[in-house]
Amino acid sequence: MVLSKVKESLLSVIPIAAIVVILSLTVAPMEGSEILSFLVGCVFVIGGMSLFAIGADVAMIPIGELVGSATTKTRNLTVILVVSLLIGTVITLAEPDLTVLASGLAASINKWVLISLVALGVGVFLALSMLRAIFGISLRLLLFISYGVVFVLAFILSFLGKSAFLPLAFDSGGVTTGPMTVPFIIAMGLGVSRISGRSETDESFGFVALASVGPIITVMLLGFFVDTGTLLPTVGSASDASLSAYGATLLTQMKDTAIAIGPIAAFFLVFRFAANRNMPVRTFWRIVFGILYTYIGLVLFMTGAHAGFEAAGRSIGYALGENYPYVLLPLGCLIGFMIVAAEPAVHVLNEQIEKISGGTIKKVKVMLTLMVGIAISVGLSMLRVLFTFSIWWLILPGYAVSILLSFFTPKVYTAIAFDSGGVASGPMTATFLLPLATGACISLHGENYVMNYAYGLVAMVAMTPLLVLQLLGLVMSIKARAAEKRVKALPPLEPTLVSPAEAPLEGEEKGEIEVIDL
Repeated sequence: MVLSKVKESLLSVIPIAAIVVILSLTVAPMEGSEILSFLVGCVFVIGGMSLFAIGADVAMIPIGELVGSATTKTRNLTVILVVSLLIGTVITLAEPDLTVLASGLAASINKWVLISLVALGVGVFLALSMLRAIFGISLRLLLFISYGVVFVLAFILSFLGKSAFLPLAFDSGGVTTGPMTVPFIIAMGLGVSRISGRSETDESFGFVALASVGPIITVMLLGFFVDTGTLLPTVGSASDASLSAYGATLLTQMKDTAIAIGPIAAFFLVFRFAANRNMPVRTFWRIVFGILYTYIGLVLFMTGAHAGFEAAGRSIGYALGENYPYVLLPLGCLIGFMIVAAEPAVHVLNEQIEKISGGTIKKVKVMLTLMVGIAISVGLSMLRVLFTFSIWWLILPGYAVSILLSFFTPKVYTAIAFDSGGVASGPMTATFLLPLATGACISLHGENYVMNYAYGLVAMVAMTPLLVLQLLGLVMSIKARAAEKRVKALPPLEPTLVSPAEAPLEGEEKGEIEVIDL
């Protein structure tokens, strides 16, 4: 297991590392210390991804399944809603991606106000997801209503002259479903579907999709009370990229990750001794060590992402924006294509898709489709940085088409598509792609343009999977129907008449006739 996870992590990170090194030696020169810092970050990220993947398999997913099934078994609607709200809020409070986003705006918005509102949004919509699974409510209907509310609020904010808040709101929906929340929420869906008696394939997905909508709504509501003219992100400098940054970053991530893992570990202990006393001792200790793997993995991953990748992304973006701005478009597409494979939660989702679908939906096919989608989204985001047009021109038609596609695509693909949208926009997007866009935007237009045109990249990364995966499902469905028609069009098989002389003797078909050699 360990070797396979390390191999998977290596294959995910090496392409990005190669691109950055080539750029640093050609069109976007970097100091030797910056390159070394980035390469050390790659080692941290690879080790962290490997340990996190093991921890997710051994601890996070089993805990989520246990909690989901045990909560549903109570058949007590109040208990189900309260526990879901509590779990969704607590896990999101600890989400590393959200901390990255909130810290970048700490000068304008109180960090904990933003984090708390986002966490509340996830908690409320996770409870809504539980109701959907229990009562069999259509995911398409809930998505249609939820995004309807989102766009009504967005139009009102734009009418009030607060459209600068929209990229932040949509980004908040993308960063909440990261390496902490995704394994837990997906596993909860699986546990609920097993108890509810409905198809695991149909009901297990869609939890992440709805959890991503809640934060968009709560952050938009915050926009009514915040002066968008004061929104300025905290932007670091290229000098941050040095090996000396690793010590402070490691200590910070140890503390932040302990805050992230602590509530889940405490919840598991309470659940173990209060609701599942018959758990085998071996299973208990297996989960405990899995939580430890998850902690160490996240510390290493987030340290490498912050100390190595974030500074490199900002430096490359600034250099390209200053000297070769139109290289940003093809480069953005290339990095977007590669970087989704380095998101830890993407691998967790793909494993679950193949497992729950019984192998009918291959994880390789989903991954390749996601890579194409993210390439398109990052390319479009770089176009926004270059030509400074509103995110409305991309988000509104994108979500409108994705909702329309949901009426024609098999519902399992719709659920997977909306789940993947939240999952694809993880820590690598927040700590590498967003600094890349920020650096380019500063060099081209200045810091005052960052909120309007660099932010929103996470939202784009979260949106395009909705389109490409639903299109994949639609194509697969069309092919299946065409194959079914071809089978029906075949002429029926007619029985073949055999003459008595050609007919086998009794027992010949079974090989029961004994040949005697005279």
